[in-house]
Amino acid sequence: MELDIKPLGLPGEDRRPLIIAGPCSAETEEQVMTTARQLSKFGIKIMRAGVWKPRTKPGGFEGHGEKALPWLQRAKEETGMLIATEVANPHHAEKALEAGVDILWVGARTTANPFAVQELADSLRGVDVPVLVKNPVNPDLELWIGALERINGAGIKRLAAIHRGFSSYDKKIYRNLPMWQIPIELRRRIPNIKLFNDPSHIGGRRDLIAPLCQQAMDLGFDGLLVESHCCPEEAWSDAKQQVTPEILDYILNLLVIREEITTTESITMLRRQIDECDDLLIDTLAKRMRISREIGQYKKEHGMNIVQTSRYSEIIDKRGAQGSLCGIDPECIKRIFEAIHEESVNQQVQVMNRN
Repeated sequence: MELDIKPLGLPGEDRRPLIIAGPCSAETEEQVMTTARQLSKFGIKIMRAGVWKPRTKPGGFEGHGEKALPWLQRAKEETGMLIATEVANPHHAEKALEAGVDILWVGARTTANPFAVQELADSLRGVDVPVLVKNPVNPDLELWIGALERINGAGIKRLAAIHRGFSSYDKKIYRNLPMWQIPIELRRRIPNIKLFNDPSHIGGRRDLIAPLCQQAMDLGFDGLLVESHCCPEEAWSDAKQQVTPEILDYILNLLVIREEITTTESITMLRRQIDECDDLLIDTLAKRMRISREIGQYKKEHGMNIVQTSRYSEIIDKRGAQGSLCGIDPECIKRIFEAIHEESVNQQVQVMNRN
């Protein structure tokens, strides 16, 4: 399905990055207004604030709901900024639009539920409002695209995507793994969609926001959705990942924006070398799979199991060490060889099951 998308129609959309900033949660009227005034002073044109907050576990601050919407209205009236908030169901959307909220976004947990997305999409039929869709919590590109298709199918043409990273069981440096290849593939599949990065939820720590913002710009993202609070240490939710408006301004002024330019002869030659390397990689992989099939035949004839755990562990450890010596992240090497091993097993299964 080809999406029918048009520009978001937001101030600053014609240059990168388009910034949407504000607190994780609208906690008090004073907090909302103080943050709004500070953001406005630094030139921010769009303010975000969570009114309904889906929490992982019960007991945390889940937002004030409709009570907080007048605070956003006042911030809009006083500063002239547009206001944005997250909606998870038709009731949220209805109340937000009644309060004059300019931009809606769909959270990661909602995106993961096609029933919820469809109900939300149906409630927005006939409404001309920008809707931003976060990636689902799990790394499922099709689910993300499906959510975008559902909302676009309801007539929402001012549509964009937000990359907020993906949940992981293992503890890593990031709160949510960036897995940059997924939003890059989304952009390849839907070239005209605006792509925002949410460094706050990816990093989970304020010291990671600046490098994540720069990486997003280097990868061609259009905008940034950043959590900014007048007193981050006192925030009622996600305190560790919020920055003051002043620090946000400092981060944004440090960003290097590299625009796409016409390909030069020098880079064309380098890309040809990349193509040659890729050809060699494919040839080598084909040879490796041929040997795997021969091993599969040997195991079949001698009644051996396909997966030899000790051998697999030896390969992963040895190749990771080799990669490190060559300046390649061992985790990258591990992922590559896990994929190679999976295909090798598939090849041997086919040999085993062949009459």
